[in-house]
Amino acid sequence: MLSGYWFAVALCAALIALIFVLLRTRRLREKYAAIWIVLGIAVLVVAIFPQVAFWLANVVGVQTPVNLLFVVGFAVLLSVLIQLSTEISSLEEETRTLAEELALLRLEVRTLREGEPSARTPDDDPA
Repeated sequence: MLSGYWFAVALCAALIALIFVLLRTRRLREKYAAIWIVLGIAVLVVAIFPQVAFWLANVVGVQTPVNLLFVVGFAVLLSVLIQLSTEISSLEEETRTLAEELALLRLEVRTLREGEPSARTPDDDPA
């Protein structure tokens, strides 16, 4: 049973180290890294001191700490999904705006090229 705790501690430490590596290589942004680091440290504390899980379960009124961990895990995943959904929505809006601006710029360039015969290229000839 003691080896399971040490495995959890090693796994949490490896996760935190991986987050810092991803942060240093700029594959993970700071705002997301902060969430994962806090979560990893919380899991590390519970792995090192399992009595904390029993105490929290008693405070909340849950009979077993495992049920509390499942509820907390579900809440964390739900909040991450909501945050990522809002990020995706804003990125879709930004992409749509950029596509519209690009289309307007192309139309403006085409209009300017048609107005100046010397600015035409061989690709523009409708031959």
